[in-house]
Amino acid sequence: MKALTWHGKRDVRVDTVPDPAIEHPTDAIVRITTTAICGSDLHLYEVLGPFMTEGDILGHEPMGIVEEVGSEVTSIAPGDRVVIPFQMSCGNCFMCGQGLQTQCETTQVREKGMGAALFGYTKLYGQVPGGQAEFLRVPQAQYSHIKVPEDGPDERFIYLSDVLPTAWQAVEYAGIPDGGSVTVLGLGPIGDMSARIALHRGHRVIGVDIVPERLERARGRGVEVLDLNDHGDLGETIREMTDGRGTDAVIDAVGMEAHGSPGMKVAHQLTGLLPSSLAEKMMERAGVDRLNAVYLAIDIVRRGGTISLSGVYGGMADPLPLLTLFDKQIQLRMGQANVKRWAEDIMPLLLDGDPLGVEGFHTHRIPLEEAPGAYEQFQKKQDGMVKVLLDP
Repeated sequence: MKALTWHGKRDVRVDTVPDPAIEHPTDAIVRITTTAICGSDLHLYEVLGPFMTEGDILGHEPMGIVEEVGSEVTSIAPGDRVVIPFQMSCGNCFMCGQGLQTQCETTQVREKGMGAALFGYTKLYGQVPGGQAEFLRVPQAQYSHIKVPEDGPDERFIYLSDVLPTAWQAVEYAGIPDGGSVTVLGLGPIGDMSARIALHRGHRVIGVDIVPERLERARGRGVEVLDLNDHGDLGETIREMTDGRGTDAVIDAVGMEAHGSPGMKVAHQLTGLLPSSLAEKMMERAGVDRLNAVYLAIDIVRRGGTISLSGVYGGMADPLPLLTLFDKQIQLRMGQANVKRWAEDIMPLLLDGDPLGVEGFHTHRIPLEEAPGAYEQFQKKQDGMVKVLLDP
């Protein structure tokens, strides 16, 4: 089959690789009809290379048609149309019972001290072949799937794999009061969708980015947008917009790629120059994140407010201003999205009209063969690229 594989920093290629096969009774094989490039895939493209191996298949936002199931998979059958969550979870353990599927005790990558295994996402999360391919082996398929109707375009359901539950959880964790306000830092796919969900719930949304196309896209949905380049003191600007307090909540949808923090930019570059074994230790034990977005969030949020982190961070020893967090009584919530926990809440919005605009959410749809160029464009924020769907 054809699959997008990692070959080094800023080097991804479409290769011919062996077709996947059933390995365990809880596996399924899915023929991928649509898959997507996620903003966190860019971390593999740029920063997290020390945790990758040449030939790793990327991608964790797939959907398609079930081709084959193992003997213990009874909830889906060949011919079913399914979306595959980006994490693998069993549905039976204590953590899954708590709605914390990203901490699934069956698929936890214990040798790395990490949570549930993820598709196409480094040795830290199990090094499981990903979904930017023609076929995908799905472990724990008795639970790790979301069955969707046979009718309706893939664009209606594909975002159940990651974007929708990640954005939904970001808004849930933000704890915005009724009629309250939220600042969304970063208007890429997750920030954009978080803003849409918050607007749908009746909140005031202020969106911040530096990319004109992303700002205009959010403005068109009713978001009050601010270009970070135009505001030297963003916190003061937002306090002026909110009776001197700041917004009730802030969603950081940027993560380790935040602009600013020049020292951490050097750390990013250094990891690319070190041998993989040394770079991996640096990533695991040192602060390598560009924390400008976190610092902005702490400044922007009102006293007693909540910060919701949905952006991916990779360093183990990143400095946080704990005195300010304590003094302002800020609540901080974060974590990978628990996809299955939120799927039932989201599904009605996909079946009754399209209030979140999911069918027009993608900016580009291209063949899988063109994915390497799309990675480069997405990383450079060119051609108005916000969300890319791939046709295997």
